[in-house]
Amino acid sequence: MKRFAFLFPGQGAQYSGMAVDLLSSDSVKKIFDTASEILGKDIKTLLESDADTLKRTDVSQPAITAANLAAAAFLGDKGIRPSACAGFSLGEYAALVCAGVISAADCLRLVRARGEIMQKAADLLCGGDSASAPGMAAVTGLDPETAQNLISKWRDSADSAERLGGLFAANINSPKQLVISGTASALSEAEKRFKEAGAKRVIRLKVAGPFHSPLMEDAQKEFLPALEKICFNDPVMPVFSNVTGGIISSGAKAKQLAAMHITSPVRWTEEETSIAANGIDACLEAGPGKVLQGLWKDSEIKIPVYSAGTLEDINSL
Repeated sequence: MKRFAFLFPGQGAQYSGMAVDLLSSDSVKKIFDTASEILGKDIKTLLESDADTLKRTDVSQPAITAANLAAAAFLGDKGIRPSACAGFSLGEYAALVCAGVISAADCLRLVRARGEIMQKAADLLCGGDSASAPGMAAVTGLDPETAQNLISKWRDSADSAERLGGLFAANINSPKQLVISGTASALSEAEKRFKEAGAKRVIRLKVAGPFHSPLMEDAQKEFLPALEKICFNDPVMPVFSNVTGGIISSGAKAKQLAAMHITSPVRWTEEETSIAANGIDACLEAGPGKVLQGLWKDSEIKIPVYSAGTLEDINSL
């Protein structure tokens, strides 16, 4: 029997209408009903929001999570079930549901609180001026180690520490891509410097804040009480951590890592290696977009990854 790993995407993968085509499934309808009840608004309407609305982290976090859970539920209805699961950034919450660590309802409660708290933190950081909003950018064409060394050099340098003190390595995405988080001024300065250092592109991401960086420490502290209310069970299958890049050993460890998740870098390249080492035959990107397929391709791991976020995708598997 084939061993599949479900990979759940995170923020930036969203698009208007995601997962709505899966509503023919009773399991998906149940997910949507649960999400609507917990959010206090119709999740289908939320999923059909325009791009600017979906970019807000208080919207995108519950919306993407509902889409990820819907894809997993639809796959289950088709008899396709995982032997392991992982999620990129926000996607890790859907992976925790998939592995039996938290319930779908508790997952949606957590991402609702998480999204609201992180949006508030992002709003405070920009001081009401969207032009000064902190954020994230993908640096391509430099290997992550080189890019991280440059960030350390710039932040330690007396002539640039003030301008680049608010710059951090956030996501180690692939051998060809590092995502940075930072203040608006730090990101603008870093864009020029990375291009001078040989980067092919520096692309601003469709996210509302400088996630996975120390700039989100206040949000992390505020999120802890919501996290403490939720029961975390031991995983029923291998589930992988963004924080460590390895397998999450227990429910207690999963809760500890969730507390660290908001400010810790995503070690996705290490996570891909750990997934491949667990005897997986193929991966399914269970959620919107194809971002994770692109990152996996860059890793050169010889395990295929298939789209599994739309009705057409799943019917073609």
